[in-house]
Amino acid sequence: MTAILSAILPVLTIVLIGFWAGKTFTLDRVSLSRITLYIFTPALVAESLYRSPITLANAKGLFLAFSLTYALMGAIAWGLSGLLRFPAPVRKSAIATSAFPNTGNMGLSVSLFAFGEEGLNRAAIVLIISSLLVFSTGPAILKGGGFANALKFTLKLPLIWAMLIGLALRLLPFELPFQLDRVLKVLADGTIPVALVVLGIEISQSSLRLTRYDLFASALRLLGGGAVAYSVGQVVGLEGLDLQVLVLQCSMPAAVSSFLMVKEFGGDTVRTARVVAMSSVLAFGTLPLVLGLLSLS
Repeated sequence: MTAILSAILPVLTIVLIGFWAGKTFTLDRVSLSRITLYIFTPALVAESLYRSPITLANAKGLFLAFSLTYALMGAIAWGLSGLLRFPAPVRKSAIATSAFPNTGNMGLSVSLFAFGEEGLNRAAIVLIISSLLVFSTGPAILKGGGFANALKFTLKLPLIWAMLIGLALRLLPFELPFQLDRVLKVLADGTIPVALVVLGIEISQSSLRLTRYDLFASALRLLGGGAVAYSVGQVVGLEGLDLQVLVLQCSMPAAVSSFLMVKEFGGDTVRTARVVAMSSVLAFGTLPLVLGLLSLS
């Protein structure tokens, strides 16, 4: 229990500081989110790939397992939405919040506190995989757009270029002069606190109203994602830290990107925004359960 609380309470504390800041000051959350998206998180991804001891086999296993989990969660949400006779916009929203977990600010943070630097390195790999899948297939799923447009959109993502920079630095036969690589490390070290403060600000400015749909969609994301990921991980042969990080990342709340996708390509934006906020709050109750179960496996 001490280990579980040590992983969750630091994250919750920083989020609450962000919540307080959002309620106390007039802050431009759009600009803060962009700083996180375009500077801090790409730096963390590049730094992780540059220094990470993760092998190609680890990365391939995580890619396969997360891809299957992503597809299955989308299919489950689509099927359940049909059975419950949700209208088309609500069905799209359910797919987005179920299939797109918050592998960024929330997932990276909890993985670091739960599993240390090795867990953070694997969580960064999952973040890259998630971004590739979500932004390359999300528009087509929600709007029915062509693959070429989705690919063009994906190539504009800073995380993709950060991945390429990290891999290029890793392949260099020499170290960068004048300790220039420390620029990445300094920025990467700021990612977790900044991202969590921004998450707290986002929650402080969101409408928290629990309806039956919000509870359904949040439970599907928080509990269904981890259960599906564990089953998939077992099938593809993941074990140890790889399996634990996969399950933890897939147990995260709905990503802010699910709202952005729905707003841009179609769906119920009001319900999506509520589920993103509500699942983020409820996650602090479900993640200790997930970590407890992982400690027994």
